[in-house]
Amino acid sequence: MQIYLALVAPLLLVTCWLYTAHIARASFPRLRNQRICLLIAHPDDEAMFFAPTVLALADPQLGNHLKILCLSSGDADGLGPTRKTELAQSAILLGLRSERDVLVIEDPAFPDSMSTTWDAAKLANVLSRTFQASPAKPSSRKQVSSGDKSNEAPTATIDVLITFDRQGISGHPNHISLYHGAVAWLRGMMKAKTGWECPVALYTLTSTNILRKYASVLDAPFTMLRCVLQSMASAGTKEKEGMPKRLMYLSDIGAYRTAQKAMTQAHKSQMRWFRWGWIGVGRYMIVNDLKRERII
Repeated sequence: MQIYLALVAPLLLVTCWLYTAHIARASFPRLRNQRICLLIAHPDDEAMFFAPTVLALADPQLGNHLKILCLSSGDADGLGPTRKTELAQSAILLGLRSERDVLVIEDPAFPDSMSTTWDAAKLANVLSRTFQASPAKPSSRKQVSSGDKSNEAPTATIDVLITFDRQGISGHPNHISLYHGAVAWLRGMMKAKTGWECPVALYTLTSTNILRKYASVLDAPFTMLRCVLQSMASAGTKEKEGMPKRLMYLSDIGAYRTAQKAMTQAHKSQMRWFRWGWIGVGRYMIVNDLKRERII
C-alpha cells in the first residue's frame, strides 16, 4: 500500500498542477495588445520572481510588446558586465522579442546593495525620461469626467508597468524602492491633471509569508481562490480601459522548466547553492499574482 501511494502521489500532483494551470488560463483575464514594461532592480529578478508573468505576457498570440527595465547591473560582486549579458540571454529565453527590449541603468544613485534604499524621486525621474511622452491633444478615450477639459491628457510610451509591491517579496530595499519610485512617477504625471485618467496601469507582484513562498506549486490553489475572492470583493469598481484589478499566471511544467533554464543556463554566475533550492521549491518560479495599484 505504501509503495502504491508513493507511485500514485506524484502522478496526482502533476495532474492537479496541469489542471489548475488550465483553469487559471481559462478563468483569469489576460492582457492583450499592450505596451508593457517589467521594472526590476537586478539581473535575475525577471527569472527568480516574474518568470510566470513574463512567459505569459510574451506569448506572441497576445500581441503584447514587453520590455524590461533594470535599475542596476547587479555589480555588488564586480560582475556587472557579466550579469548584463546574462539578463539579455534570460530575457530571450523567457520570450522577449529582442535583446534591444532590455535596458539596464548604471547609475551611482542606484547601487546593488542590501542596505541601501533608492531615492523615489530619482527613480521617478528615470521613469519619466524613459517612458513619459510629450503631452497629447485631449482625447475622449482617456477622459473620465466632465470637469476642466483644458488640461492636456497625460501620455506615456507604455500602457502597463509591472514591479514589486511595497514589501519587495524578499524585503530587499532595492525591490521596495521600485514600488515607491513607480508610484512617485505616476503621481507626478497626474499632478494637476484633473479629469484625466492615468495612462499607465501599475501592477505589483504580491508578497507572501515564508511558508507560501517555498510551497512551490502547492500554493497555486490557495492563490487562485484568494484572487477569485478579491476579484469578487472589488467587482463593480471602475477599471482603466477594462484593465483587470487582479492578474494570475500559473506556469505549466514546460513553462516552469523554461524559467529554471533562465536561471541555470543564462544566470550562471548567480547559481549558488541556495538558488538551486529557490528554483526547486520557490512558488514565484511557478505562480505569480499581481494587483493593480490605485494611483491617487
